This record gives sequence, C-alpha cells and structure tokens, in this order.
Amino acid sequence: RLNSVLFIFRQHLQIISWLSPASVLTSSSSSSFRATFPAEVSTSWSILQSAGGSDSGVDSVSPSISGSTDDIPSSAAIMDYRAIPELDRYEVEGLDLDDEDLSELSPGARAAAEEAMRRRDREQGLTGRLRRGLLYDSEDEDDGPPGARRRRIAERAAEGITDGDEEEMIESIENLEDMKGHTVREWVSMAAPRLEIYNRFKNFLRTHVDENGHNVFKEKISDMCKENRESLVVNYEDLAAREHVLAYFLPEAPTEMLEIFDEAAKEVVLAMYPKYDRIAHEIHVRICNLPLVEEIRALRQLHLNQLIRTSGVVSSCTGVLPQLSMVKYNCSKCSFVLGPFFQSQNQEVKPGSCPECQSQGPFEVNMEETVYQNYQRITIQESPGKVAAGRLPRSKDAVLLADLVDSCKPGDEIELTGIYHNNYDGSLNTANGFPVFATVILANHITRRDEGVALAELTDEDVKAIVALSKDERIGERIFASIAPSIYGHEDIKRALALSLFGGEPKNPGGKHKVRGDINVLLCGDPGTAKSQFLKYVEKVASRAVFTTGQGASAVGLTAYVQRHPVSREWTLEAGALVLADRGVCLIDEFDKMNDADRTSIHEAMEQQSISISKAGIVTSLQARCTVMAAANPIGGRYDPSLTFSENVDLTEPIVSRFDVLCVVRDTVDPVQDEMLARFVVGSHIKHHPSNKEGGVALEDVVLPNSSDVPSIPQELLRKYIIYAKERVHPKLNQMDQDKVARIYSDLRKESMATGSIPITVRHIESMIRMAEAHAKMHLRDYVLEDDVNMAIRVMLESFIDTQKFSVMRSMRKTFARYLAFRRDNNELLLFILKQLVAEQVAYQRSRYGVQNDTIEIPEKELHDKARQINIHNLSAFYDSELFRSNRFSHDGKKKLILQQF
Repeated sequence: RLNSVLFIFRQHLQIISWLSPASVLTSSSSSSFRATFPAEVSTSWSILQSAGGSDSGVDSVSPSISGSTDDIPSSAAIMDYRAIPELDRYEVEGLDLDDEDLSELSPGARAAAEEAMRRRDREQGLTGRLRRGLLYDSEDEDDGPPGARRRRIAERAAEGITDGDEEEMIESIENLEDMKGHTVREWVSMAAPRLEIYNRFKNFLRTHVDENGHNVFKEKISDMCKENRESLVVNYEDLAAREHVLAYFLPEAPTEMLEIFDEAAKEVVLAMYPKYDRIAHEIHVRICNLPLVEEIRALRQLHLNQLIRTSGVVSSCTGVLPQLSMVKYNCSKCSFVLGPFFQSQNQEVKPGSCPECQSQGPFEVNMEETVYQNYQRITIQESPGKVAAGRLPRSKDAVLLADLVDSCKPGDEIELTGIYHNNYDGSLNTANGFPVFATVILANHITRRDEGVALAELTDEDVKAIVALSKDERIGERIFASIAPSIYGHEDIKRALALSLFGGEPKNPGGKHKVRGDINVLLCGDPGTAKSQFLKYVEKVASRAVFTTGQGASAVGLTAYVQRHPVSREWTLEAGALVLADRGVCLIDEFDKMNDADRTSIHEAMEQQSISISKAGIVTSLQARCTVMAAANPIGGRYDPSLTFSENVDLTEPIVSRFDVLCVVRDTVDPVQDEMLARFVVGSHIKHHPSNKEGGVALEDVVLPNSSDVPSIPQELLRKYIIYAKERVHPKLNQMDQDKVARIYSDLRKESMATGSIPITVRHIESMIRMAEAHAKMHLRDYVLEDDVNMAIRVMLESFIDTQKFSVMRSMRKTFARYLAFRRDNNELLLFILKQLVAEQVAYQRSRYGVQNDTIEIPEKELHDKARQINIHNLSAFYDSELFRSNRFSHDGKKKLILQQF
C-alpha cells in the first residue's frame, strides 16, 4: 500500500514541478500539501522535506515509516526535486515590463482574455489546422489524436450542443472541394464533410432570398405545412448560384447528398413548426430544374447512380403498394422482438439468429411495429414525337415512393428527376445470362407537362415575332397558304387542317357537362390525292402527335388495355394511342380498314374525350383530350359523285357525325390544272434534290394557287405561332351573332333531310362555334367577331356541299352563295365561274363534234351575266391578274371573247 501511495505522490509532485518549478518544496506550501494527503503520505512528505535541505542529508534519513527501507525513494529521485537557484529564475532580457508591475489574473479574467485572443485569431484567419499546429492552446493538451477534437465537436453538433469554438472546426470551401483523393461518394460519407454539407444546406434554406428580398423557403415551408405535405422542392439553379460545391456533389453522389439534405430540411422545418413531426415523420427534398435533360434512349452505364432528368409519357402504372421501410421480426420460439432492420431497395434484410434463444428461426414479421411507406412502379416511354422513324420507342421503369405516388397516370407527359439505379432482377439474369442487371429510376421529383410547359420552348424574340406577325391584316390567308406548302392545291383541306391545329375552347361549366374544344377532321377521296401526306405534315408541325393506321391498330391499341406485369404478375394498365396523344393530335390513316368493333371503341374518345376501362377488376377512366384526324378511301377505291357520302364510304352515321369537317377529295380531269400540277411536282423534285446544295433552281414558271397572292410563313415560326395561340389565347363568345348560326343550322337541317347525304345534328352547331373560336385564335383575338363566324359557316357549308350528289351540289351552291362568297377573292370566284363555262363548252363540243378544239372561246357576255349574279360588275382587274394568265386565259377586247389554250 505504501508503494502505491508513494507512486501517486511522486506523480503529484511532478505535476506541481511543471506548474511552478521554483516553489514546489518551499515551507510555505508544505502545510497545505500535508493537509490534503493521508497520514502515510504526510510522513513521506516530512522525510522528503528534511532531505531537501542539504545535498548530503539523504543517507541520514531514519526509517521511521512502517515497512522496509527499500520503499524509501532513492537519492536520484530526491535529487530531481532539489532547488537550483541559478536555473530557477526567468531571463529578464527582452522583457519591457518589470515583474513587480504584473498582477495575478483571476480565473474569470484569464478566460475572458483567452476568448479575446481566440476571437482575434479567427479574424486574422489563424483558425483550423494552422492554429492548432503553430499556436499553443490549453485545450489541445488532452486532444489525443489529431481528429479527436473534430470528432468530439461533430458529436456535440449532432446532439444539438453548440459552443463558441465550433465554427473553428467548420471546413472552409477550399477544404470541402479538396477531396484528398477520395471519390465524391466516399468524401461526402465522412463525418467532417458531411457536417459541413449539413450546415451549409441548412444555412441555404434559412437565408436564401429572391430578387425582391423575400425569404424563398420560409414561404415554401409554410405552404408545405398548410397542405400537410412532406416534399420541399429546391430549385437546382438557386442551389448552384449560392452553393456551387453542393451543386457539384449532388449529381455525383445523389443518394448520400439527398439523405443529408433531408435531415437538414427536417431540422429547419421543425425549427419553424416544432410539432410537425407528428404529421410527417420525414421531409423529402425534391430537386427540380436540373440543367441537363437526358433522353431515355441515351441512358448508359455512365449514368448509373447519378442524378438524371428525363421526360416521356407514362404508359403504365401499378397500384399503390406498402413497402417495408423499417421491419421488426418476432421469434416464433421465444416471442422476442428482433429489429429494427432498415430495408434497402436491392435485397431483403433478415435476422440470422435470435439473440434471446439463439435459434435460427423461423421469424415472423411484426405487423404492428413494422413501418411501411407507399410504393408505386410506373413505366415511362419516349414521347411519340421524339422517336426516330423506324425505331421502337424505348421505355424505362421508375419507382415512386412516399408522397410521389399517384402524382401521374397513364397518358400524362412528365419530366422525371431521379437516381438511375441498377437492381438485381432474377428473371433478367436467367434470360440474358450472368451477370445482367435491370435498371430502374428512383424518382425524386415529377413535373407534369400540362399547359404552359410548351411555352418554355419560346424565347422573347419568338414572342415578339409572333405578335408582330399577328398584326398582318391577311394573317389568316397566310396561315392557310403555309399549311403543307409541298402539296399543290386543296385549299379547302388546308383551311380545315389549319383550324383544327389551332382548335377551339373546351368548356366544363361547374365540372358537370364537358364540351370538347378539339376539331376532328375526316379526309375522304380518291387515291393519290395526298391524304396521307397531309397527315404526315401535321405529325411534323404539331407539338404532340401520334400516328397510327387502321389496319395496324386494334381497339385496345387505340384506347387502353389491361395486362399482367411479367414479373410481379399483377394487372397493370397500358395506355393506347389516343391516351398517349392527350392534349395533342391523333392521326389515323386507312380509317376505313379498321374493324367495326375497333372503330366503335373510339366513339367515346372522339366526343367525351375520355376512355373508360372496366377489365380484370380495374375500373377507371383515362383522359384522351386529342384532335382526331383520319383519312379514308371510298368503297371500291374511287369516289362516285353520283352517290351520297354515306353511300360512298363504309362508315356509320354515329362516327361520321363526330367529325366536325368532312373533306371530300376528287381527282378531276382538267388539262390546265393537270399540267400545272405536273410542273409543280417536277419543279419541286428538281429544287429539293439532295445534290442541289443551294436549292438553286427556282420555280418561276410554276405559280402556286395557294401562295401566289400572299407570302407564306416559315414552318418553324408557324409551329411556334400555333403553340403560342393555343396556350395564350382564349377567345370569348360575347359578340357572336347567334341568329345567323341558328338560321344556317335550320337551313342545313332542311337540306339534309331532303337530300339524305349526311345527317346534320346539334354537334354541327358546336362545330361552327369551335371553328369560329379557332379562327379568332388564328388572329390572336380575345373575342369572336362576325368575321370568325362567317368563316366557320363557310367551312361548314363547303364540307356539307362536298358530300352531296353532283346533281344537288350546283343548286345548293346557289342557295348558300352569299355564305360561300365570304373572304373569297373576287378573282377566285370569277375564275371558278369561267372554268364552269369552259367545262360546259368542252362537253358541248365533244357531244356535237366528237372532238375537242385546242382553243376554247367563251363570249364575254356570259361571264358578265354570271358575275352580276354575285354582285361583281367590273372585270378589268380580273383580266389583268396573274391568276387569269397562269390558267392560260386571254382576253380579246375587239371580238369580246375569252380564249383558253389547251
């Protein structure tokens, strides 16, 4: 016991000698030391004190202590404590102040002085490693390893305990960028960088303001908590502007970074609303506006475990299922509760043995204490307009967790931000050989590309050009002339397609009765009249289009179908063409080749613009808000003008009545028109030949009727004009002439019952209103004017008259002449009348003489009489027009004849 006491005492003396070497063994301090130690130590102290007086008195110490003399300190040990006056003093050189002027500092004053010195060092930049390496700090004595203090401060920060020295340990931005050879994923997993990222993101959420000085995330968090949500959307561009290091780390190590972000966001939210964790246990940070958008087709091994942003159409989705998040097990033998085990996305975590009874199982999931989260799997497919010709559209599975479930449905076009992740799939492994991994996108943020997203493609310069273009007085004629410029003639079809591309206004009063705004068009006529080319043109110019054919489309392929998922074996909903074309255009070629059962499946989609599914226990309704443009051939291949439309086409009345505009295309024989068409086609081939780099051959000798009078609009500008008009312009019907529409409807009903061509229903009133709205959109007007109504009536009447028998058509044109003449150029009307007179003269010559002369002569008086009937009295401008000469007419004023050369 005495040995241990002496050892402890010796250690105390050594510490005291470090603190004050010159006064350790003075008699003034001996009484205080003696009072603090027990009796045996006091006896030892007296021995040492008597020994310290002389150099030779060590040997004369009497062994008055109980025990042997071996326990008495040796002379060498006692010599360590002897007084050496010449060494036990300070050097006075270099000291400006006398020792007598220095007063003893109290402990409080000493602490304040040390704090002031630390503050001064921080201001001068002497913090971090430099300070610990060069300057003395009393706290460094018990630091131990270099990282111990950093770890201690990190632990205190995790517990919420902060002190004044914590900011000394925060890594500067240079140190955070310097990863010291580690990968980004390893670096952000370490304690010090993790703490720094945590603090920086927390500071970003608390202090980020917009250009108006408003705290951005304070408002976002307030809105989030009002709606009981658990997603906080962070704009990547804002993060990159403030914290570019975090913005650099985020795409490279998204799993680890988002975990840190979630923790920091939860702390900020709970600081504002302390009891919000009762509503949402987790806060998820959602990243939007990632700058680089990847195509689904372009995803490769390079993108694995990276944060990516892609877009596409949701083609199928599963139901919402519970997924194990934190699982606990019951031991079936001893009922001990094992866990919690945190489940990962890749593999199932199971306990090995029970710690209570050491059994190997079996274990049952504890249903009450296990924590679940929502899980949904969707399939995102490439947008129809982005798939290259001849390629199959690629698709990718995405996993939606927590509050992202049910944020989209089949047919929605979405932008998806998430982590491109690989997971082990047993079925793929056996099918493709080992080792093959399936890939999936773990969704972080979803944006539905509804209204307004297409406007993001337009720049300010585009909007200025569109507004300037809309001020042109003849903008309507210019747009009609710019539709399908590579196709000759067919002005009525181009007018109908233009109105359909702009579309009317959908209405849903009170959310009870929905009226569609899309204009459906049916092209029917002889082969070789460019019906399919018109559809292909619309596919290119429309912002979202799906092209299909009647022979290659089944009923479920057009609408939607239910099938089993190949892996999970559960029923999933797959979207068809009409659903994928939601808010776009669905183009159906060879419409007459469809089966009757397949054709009737689109009845609901064309009028109610929804598709109802009731199969395999799935009862739902999908949106199909799209314009339907179809092309059909008549029975027998050619259109017979002596028969009505319903007798020419194998389509039922219900489906014909759902089309707003019916365009009948006849391949008539006209030598002049045929020659002009041939010149147009040959000149177009010459001009656009691949070897003709400059496109140098101009078509001066071909005058296009659809572009002769007005200049056309460039196709790219026309496409942007359509997008702008559809998204921004919503004309109202306040100034519409209702009496005119009612009158024309009653006249059409009467003629329809008399001729028996196509039935006129109430749908045709709505069709006229939709076309009037589309014409107002074309001029970027806020209200529907009389001009718009007149144009709609004209298109409707042309559509109706074209479906009549040839014998009825002429009388009907006379009946509705005042409506058909609206906005029609006088020269066009006169040319139409002149062509009718020429046709009558040719028919007379063939029936009388059996041959046709090369020159046809028409008396000027006949044309004047016909012109007076439509209130045209002056024909001199017509005789001087380019249209008159291009059709090979000439005027002989002396003989008062009009001549046409064949």
